[in-house]
Amino acid sequence: MQQPSSAVLLVGEALVDEFHERQVAGGAPFNVARSLGALLATGPGSQAPVCLVSRIGHGDAGGALIRASLQRFGLATDAVQIDTTQATGRVTVSEQFAADGSPAGHSFHIHTPAAWDFIAAEPALAALETLRPRFFYFGTLAQRAAVSGASIQALAERARGLGCTRYLDLNLRAGTDTPELAAASLAQADWLKVNDEELDLLLRWFGRAGDAALNPLGEAQALSPAVATLMQRFGLQQLILTRGSAGYAAFAADGALLAQGPGLALPRMVDTVGAGDAFSAMLLAAQLSGQALANSLALANGYAAALCGERGPMPEDDAFFLPWRQVLKTAMPRGEAA
Repeated sequence: MQQPSSAVLLVGEALVDEFHERQVAGGAPFNVARSLGALLATGPGSQAPVCLVSRIGHGDAGGALIRASLQRFGLATDAVQIDTTQATGRVTVSEQFAADGSPAGHSFHIHTPAAWDFIAAEPALAALETLRPRFFYFGTLAQRAAVSGASIQALAERARGLGCTRYLDLNLRAGTDTPELAAASLAQADWLKVNDEELDLLLRWFGRAGDAALNPLGEAQALSPAVATLMQRFGLQQLILTRGSAGYAAFAADGALLAQGPGLALPRMVDTVGAGDAFSAMLLAAQLSGQALANSLALANGYAAALCGERGPMPEDDAFFLPWRQVLKTAMPRGEAA
């Protein structure tokens, strides 16, 4: 079996996030791809080893916005399919604020159908075969429709055969938060990233009685058997748990706690849109850069916290990425103590 390259292939939604005052390109796989493009860039005009497989409308403003963003982050457009029938996807973002005016979260209304519901398998599989990446990234939202769902399952199965590490960012949203879809996705994953609410739900669906009541931060050792049960059921190699301001943890296939870290104080909070995607992007970038897992997770936590000080899922100023690229170059390599 050929050894996968040091590259990432991501599949799923590329869309337009509609805030009350502006529209920006978004979608979890697209957010992760763009951060990877910025973090792994080696110089002006360089192209990062990152491939996004998605689908956008033909000739509409949303598709033009997505293509422009791909170009900004040095990402190829070859694997982004064009749909002549369906429009580029749209998501209306509703923000909540506390009494003092500070951000208090957000909710989404995902418009359907959209072009990314119709990702075709054949060109997507061709892109996977050509790149033969080290990491294959996917989620559940783009599997909401039959066509894209079947294509993503076929890609994940082929990624298994190529020896890629299949990274599932569960990203449960209304309409795809079902045990059936979660089970089908978990069965195709090697690494699983979830937040604490998603883990609680998975333990209710697939764990043992009482597992969901365990506290993963305060009772990490008690949680280990519950995590082990979930991971062994689906053959997972690692589980990465993000808990927002409470920090993060990572578990091995046997439920052992591999690493954990605290939340970070935010000097400025603008919004949390894309924070989980930022965590995934830096984790993958650090792993591709040869960092140890514990150090990769700490970098991911810091990068996600920094993004919360920016408006929307991606910073407008490319200078944001410069110190993080430098950190990746100088951070502790794999094999050294973290």
